[in-house]
Amino acid sequence: MHEFVDAFRFILHDGAVAGQPALPSLGYLTLQTLKIGVIGLAISLAVAIPIGCWLGHLHRGSFFAINTGNIGRALPSLVLLAIGDVFLGLGLTVVEVALVILAVPPVITNAYLGVDGVERDLVDAARGMGMGELEVLRRVELPLAVPLIFAGVRTASVFVLSTTTIASLAGFSGSLGDIIANETSYHFSGVLGAAICVAALTLAVDAVLALIQRALTPRGLRKLARERRVAARLGQAVAGASPIPS
Repeated sequence: MHEFVDAFRFILHDGAVAGQPALPSLGYLTLQTLKIGVIGLAISLAVAIPIGCWLGHLHRGSFFAINTGNIGRALPSLVLLAIGDVFLGLGLTVVEVALVILAVPPVITNAYLGVDGVERDLVDAARGMGMGELEVLRRVELPLAVPLIFAGVRTASVFVLSTTTIASLAGFSGSLGDIIANETSYHFSGVLGAAICVAALTLAVDAVLALIQRALTPRGLRKLARERRVAARLGQAVAGASPIPS
């Protein structure tokens, strides 16, 4: 418990360490960590969402989309860094490449499943109204696929932000990984405090993405989801109240 008290004291003092006045502040390193993560996530979304949505619209490439997600989960971050260092050298570039490789798979998989799962009758009705393929994707399939797409985006954001700490291992200085990898200067309280900041930052970004997801989800889908939750709770309550047969 004493360690957590010291860790929160470290956070409240903005990462100040007695006898180490030249160390960067905790707030600065947190913002830099967020910047690194946002860059990697933005590149991933720009690459993965169009590919996943178009494959889902065509109802093709399920093997590629699903197995891309499986490969992404199986690749250790440090292995990606080690391979990237050979070709790109040390620095921020190799870190961003590793983050993109980690983030792309869940986004592609969920974007594909979200668009591919839209009811065919709705798509056929839109085509019958004279909509072109891109218009069907943009106005019908994408809005209905928002919940699944954002599930992938939120998963990717957790992967990315929790992995930005490896930047210090790739020779890039300027993230919370600098604190976690430098217990000698920051002591254990600083390492624990930085880890708490990484967790809090990840939860905060996930909360923001949840709000964006809610804003982009069609009202009808939100209403349907609420009705299903209420029905599930009622079903559980009825099942719990049912007498056990003798």
